[in-house]
Amino acid sequence: MSLSPFTPFQPIAAIATTQTAAETLSPLCQTLGATLHLPDSLTPLHQAQIYTGSLKEYLPILWNTHKTLIFCLATGAVVRLIAPLLENKAEDPAILVIDQKGKFVISLCSGHQGGADRLTQLIATGLDAIPIITGASASLGLLALDILGFPFGWRKGEGDWTGVSAAIANGKTVQVIQEAGSTLWQNHLPEDHSFYFGFPEHNQPIAFSGRIWISATKRKFASSSDFPKVQWHPRVLWVGIGCIRGTSRQLIETAIEEVFQRYHLATEAIAGLGTIEIKGDEIGLLEYIEQKQYPFKTFSAEVLKSINVPNPSTVVDQEVGTPSVAEASALCAAKTHFSSTENPVLIVPKQIIKSDSESGAVTVAIAQSEIEYTARKGQLWLVGIGPGKLEQITPAAATAIKQADVIIGYSLYLDLIKPLNRTGQIIESFPITQEQKRAQRAIELAQWGLTVAVISSGDCGIYGMGGLVLEELQKTGWDGYHPQVEIFAGITAIQAAAARVGAPLMHDFCTISLSDLLTPWEVIEKRLEAAAQADFVTGIYNPRSQTRTGQIVKAQEIYLKYRSPHTPIAIVRSAYRQDEHITLTTLEKMLDFPIDMLTTVIIGNSSTRDYKNWLITPRGYRS
Repeated sequence: MSLSPFTPFQPIAAIATTQTAAETLSPLCQTLGATLHLPDSLTPLHQAQIYTGSLKEYLPILWNTHKTLIFCLATGAVVRLIAPLLENKAEDPAILVIDQKGKFVISLCSGHQGGADRLTQLIATGLDAIPIITGASASLGLLALDILGFPFGWRKGEGDWTGVSAAIANGKTVQVIQEAGSTLWQNHLPEDHSFYFGFPEHNQPIAFSGRIWISATKRKFASSSDFPKVQWHPRVLWVGIGCIRGTSRQLIETAIEEVFQRYHLATEAIAGLGTIEIKGDEIGLLEYIEQKQYPFKTFSAEVLKSINVPNPSTVVDQEVGTPSVAEASALCAAKTHFSSTENPVLIVPKQIIKSDSESGAVTVAIAQSEIEYTARKGQLWLVGIGPGKLEQITPAAATAIKQADVIIGYSLYLDLIKPLNRTGQIIESFPITQEQKRAQRAIELAQWGLTVAVISSGDCGIYGMGGLVLEELQKTGWDGYHPQVEIFAGITAIQAAAARVGAPLMHDFCTISLSDLLTPWEVIEKRLEAAAQADFVTGIYNPRSQTRTGQIVKAQEIYLKYRSPHTPIAIVRSAYRQDEHITLTTLEKMLDFPIDMLTTVIIGNSSTRDYKNWLITPRGYRS
């Protein structure tokens, strides 16, 4: 299985103290990219790490070096082992417990911020086990408040997080005031959620039990407030910087903090910094961005000169070739961090900050972008779901679907995988004729930093979305790495259809789509002629639609020129789905039966035979 869905949880340590538990965890470790830790009293397993002494003495070493710990022993024993090591949910590793038979997966600690809840769901999917998640948000179908903004790169601000979370858990009305950042999360809430968005009308008194601010503003909450409040800060603020050569990191940091305090802005909302190219080697700036891990953008004087700003300076223009550094850099940085057509807004004009205790000066300006900086490397997962029945989806594909931030696909396919959806996912469906828009939307969100799963039936690389997404990426000048692309194979329609009727594909075969939306009919006809003449077993995709009815008739005519009218034919509609229908017939009679876009037709070759309603194409083995 691919390791990409499990990367956020690594490094992972799995711990077993019995041979049975070790054998349960060993294959799981290969799937997760985890290291199995065993006491020296057990028979060693491949690639396991052996420890001596007691687990109680060994555990602190793993605790400080791993993001996730998975135990395969009694839950009570795990509780006693980890109790002395627990500090706070923001720093403790995710703790999971799996029973020795692999029937249950329990999220024990750090379910939200540590990711134990999500990993529990992923592992349970792979093991076909029951996930045990006891948090209130999970039972309500809501993403936990303290991780609500993580997919979008938001940062937590001050507030009573426990109080607001309790109000949500009890179904109380919680007011949400969102002034910045993506609202995608709002579109996928359960119908019975208790959030109230915005402000009520004057004649509409509402008793709120909590409030969530989503904003770049830093608010101070009074301890005597009537109800608890919290604040999330989307990273939408881009700081433009100008400074005298040699200005220290400390003065730059002080200047930025002073301006943010003056304008009641949250430094947690900083997306990054921008300045003129000649300041790209400024030591103080480089030290500051290294310390804060901010993106740092530099612009030529020519680019900055083209930006309209409220406070141009002729002095600055004479010095560096542009009338503005700080204001123009802020606007440029806010506009170029993502492919948005929106124009950023300069919310703080340039402020010049000096210090009485050291030389140097810093000019600060702040622009707000429409779209937040996520600080994440986007991933684009091209997922084949097979014929549509959940049991026919590979564990890797099912895991990718559960882990993705966004799922994009045709509505029929999205309905088939609904049981795999998890709380908080963004689900976007597109009609069957909007494949290109699907691909473009997926690329847009992945370039932004989200993990996007694009769904295809069958295999995504066979008449699916895989090729189209890669084509669209090529148009954007994709570097092959950002976003990171991964393909999850699926059982194809021809494989599924063949499996339902026997072994008709035992010899050379081909597949041909009769849809002429993307391929001229003249080309399709040549391929049919060649396949029929060469005696290939042939799988026909997209054989007939409501408006395209003649192609399957022509295909029959072509094959009748080269094959017996008694050649076995399988007509398989919706293989493995609830409305599956299978017909075994012959080439001359195939058009007597219903055929549509959900049908795959398999035309046997000259040696294919029907034996007791099983199609067999001999491979040619000698008796």
